[in-house]
Amino acid sequence: MNISKGLPPTPLAAFPVLTIGNFDGQHVGHRALIKTVIKQAERFKGVPMVLSFDPHPIEVLRPGTLPKFLSDAQEKCDFFEQQGIVELIILPFTQGLASLTPDQFVQQVLHEGLGVRQLLVGENFVFGKGRSGTIQDLVRLGRQTNFEVQPVAPVMLGGEVVSSTRVRTCLATGNVVEGRECLGRAYRLTSTVIEGEKRGRQLGWPTANLRIPPHRVLPADGIYATLTEIERECFPSVTYIGKRPTFQEGERLLEVHVFDQRLQLYGKDISVSFIEQVRGDMAFSSVGDLLKQMNHDGTQSREILAKYNDSHSDLVMAHKEHQ
Repeated sequence: MNISKGLPPTPLAAFPVLTIGNFDGQHVGHRALIKTVIKQAERFKGVPMVLSFDPHPIEVLRPGTLPKFLSDAQEKCDFFEQQGIVELIILPFTQGLASLTPDQFVQQVLHEGLGVRQLLVGENFVFGKGRSGTIQDLVRLGRQTNFEVQPVAPVMLGGEVVSSTRVRTCLATGNVVEGRECLGRAYRLTSTVIEGEKRGRQLGWPTANLRIPPHRVLPADGIYATLTEIERECFPSVTYIGKRPTFQEGERLLEVHVFDQRLQLYGKDISVSFIEQVRGDMAFSSVGDLLKQMNHDGTQSREILAKYNDSHSDLVMAHKEHQ
């Protein structure tokens, strides 16, 4: 896959088949859209392409906000490549770009910049200054500049549209199961193991402490049955997210206990995939009560993960095909 930063000097292909978006999280709706782009490109012997933006428009349109994302830039690039996209154009999102009217955006970016021939976007796609351009405007402007627009219906799950917003809501309430169904895989965070207070080791539950990536969406505080990837090997685990209210509250961390392993993990990057929530965060009146609950949480987590013994790779695969 070729990656271009900014518009190329001349259109990259004779018959570009394009979609546009930020694709945060790469959920099953995103995958359905990209799959349609690939099929259309094959049908017309064209080139499947994606136009995305960096930074995210919200960072430019709402200065000072600190948005949280479901994925990072590398995960998105990996997703596009694995799906079969040939050209990825990452357009710097600036105030100048944001000020383009729908007509100007189509003329300058889609027609002159990319030479689009087929454009596939979601039915509720909006574009141009103040998000004033609608799918109807896009169809009209496409006719004027020699490209066809194909609206793509959203993916529905449980009677609701799958969207990045829905995934964020699921994670915020600890509903990582529904979040997993929307994503087509378990939600995953990757970070570097740091040295902690070693309190878990003293209690018989040694943990790998992970500092939370500041730009990432985090599931609700509590205990989760998880799968932890260490140097491409996957291990059953139980993970706590929170500030440890039983002790003096401190930094919000991920604390990961990998079952039945003695591992030296300081300084290593590990990935944690959230399978099911065991319980929400709690404060305990004594260390003894906490330890009793930890033992119970561990047993529950093992039982949950046992249900998925034959599908660990599917749960943690970055971009499993949605059936």
